[in-house]
Amino acid sequence: MARIYPMTSSSASTSSSSSSTISYMTSKRETFTLWMKSLVFQGNGCTVFDSNGRIIYRIDNYNKKSSSEVHLMDLQGKVLFSLRKKKFSLCGHWNGYKMDEEIPCFEVRKNGHVLWGELKYDIIFGCDIADSDSYRIVALQGKPGFKIVSTENTLIAEVKQKQLLSNSAVQFGDDVLSLVVEPHVDHSLVMALVTVYGLIQHML
Repeated sequence: MARIYPMTSSSASTSSSSSSTISYMTSKRETFTLWMKSLVFQGNGCTVFDSNGRIIYRIDNYNKKSSSEVHLMDLQGKVLFSLRKKKFSLCGHWNGYKMDEEIPCFEVRKNGHVLWGELKYDIIFGCDIADSDSYRIVALQGKPGFKIVSTENTLIAEVKQKQLLSNSAVQFGDDVLSLVVEPHVDHSLVMALVTVYGLIQHML
């Protein structure tokens, strides 16, 4: 059976215990593997592995797909972000809340401009939308991958179909993706944005 998580030189050693402290931001580029399956039997959701094969994040929608509210959790079930679809939204407008906060820390909404098959979603941070920083999700219609970029078009993170070595006889399915996060970026925030895009595209 093929490894779902990324293979690194440290992957061969025994992974750290689930109780060890997990950092949500590092000074180097990090690679994660997204398995678009829940840990719950026959449930919908997503399981995220780090490069050592440890489960870092999970989403469990149980028997519902394309829910209007989901929770991004760590392995122990601690809620990191709650993601809620805005009521009466026809274009995929979502709000993201940190833990138990009542005011959204970001919102994702579809950009009205479509050029050469590109899909764009604006990500607005903070309550003061006019003055806040923002990111953008850029994807190609019909393609599983997408990028998260800043307003200056600096790459923040990228999702691609996970590939094995060319000489491997085993290939991953469409439900296994690779996520690369650039240095000094909050991994949990990126995963929350990736989750919103997955919900918009009915992948979760």
